[in-house]
Amino acid sequence: MTIILMRHGKPDHPVTGRVSARALADWCEGYDQADVCDLPPPRSLAIARMATVIATSPLPRARSSLLRLGLQAQEVDAVFSEVAIPTLPFDRLHLPLTVWLALLRLLWLCGYAGHVESVQHARARARQAADKLVALSQHGTVLLVGHGIMNKLIARELRKRGWQAEKHASSRHWSSAIYHRPFI
Repeated sequence: MTIILMRHGKPDHPVTGRVSARALADWCEGYDQADVCDLPPPRSLAIARMATVIATSPLPRARSSLLRLGLQAQEVDAVFSEVAIPTLPFDRLHLPLTVWLALLRLLWLCGYAGHVESVQHARARARQAADKLVALSQHGTVLLVGHGIMNKLIARELRKRGWQAEKHASSRHWSSAIYHRPFI
């Protein structure tokens, strides 16, 4: 039994410029509606074709990544969706977008969630996602085309359950992690 966690392709949404914290909320909304703008590398295509069961989140960047892979999902579930970035109600401070994203993700990891899902809730959702993927793996090799943070949380949960990593994921677009069920 094998579970492959693959990150979506590069979203067709700019990650440049300086914005206020309040404007970041609009940027995040656009990011969540973006399709991907690149093609998967040959290695990702080969890894994806090993799967017999395909799962994805409902977000457009994940769904359009599947189309770029030439695959169709049998399982589309919000449990696999990315964890939202919390925002702050500041208008005066303008920072580069990448700085906001890193700072707010760090604040989220430290416990600040604002109006989005908390770390604890995201970890619980990752447990549910891992349960679903393990159940799907009873039918063959599973490919999840998902998202960076949620894939990492799911991977952590699989390792806790004894699944062995053949390949760990990076945070790059189209990266994948491959997990095998323990033999014991």
